Amino acid sequence: MQQNWFVGLEVEAARWFEPLVADAPSCVHVLHPGDLHATVAFFGGVGEEAAMRAWHAISEERLEIFDVALGGVAPMGNPRRPSALSVLLTDGREVAASLIARLRPTLIDEAGAKPDTRPPKPHITIARPHRNASAAERRRAVAWAEGKEPIAAQIHIARLALYTWSEDRRARQFRIVASRQLVPK
Repeated sequence: MQQNWFVGLEVEAARWFEPLVADAPSCVHVLHPGDLHATVAFFGGVGEEAAMRAWHAISEERLEIFDVALGGVAPMGNPRRPSALSVLLTDGREVAASLIARLRPTLIDEAGAKPDTRPPKPHITIARPHRNASAAERRRAVAWAEGKEPIAAQIHIARLALYTWSEDRRARQFRIVASRQLVPK
């Protein structure tokens, strides 16, 4: 099976992550704190050469550091069978959405990936229901996510990275292949 590739904004877990997921139900897989990111463009299994071509296509883009506030947790994906439980962004969401809208078309085109015409919805996936979760377990996972209080934390977005699968997906889901520092305003 070919690895998936994507570009994302690196997110530091800081103090908000561990308390948020401490009571996660057993029917979800909580991501490793080092795997947290906000996806900019998902390529799928395009291969390393195509992913690197896309990464280099945006090397001249001026990307500025910005802050976002974290809100509540919501299910993402198919409403009947959510595939992710994600923190939604509040303040700064528009800046993240604008960056995604600006970079995603070029990245996807250069990678030869399937076009993504959906409006950007910046979020940080923190957990996923297990693939074989029953309908009842998925409902329990969604209830857990939707029952979380808004996080009310701010985070600093200062790096963009090219990700693929980790060598050992039992420990970490992703690994960073290339990254770059965003510039101060």
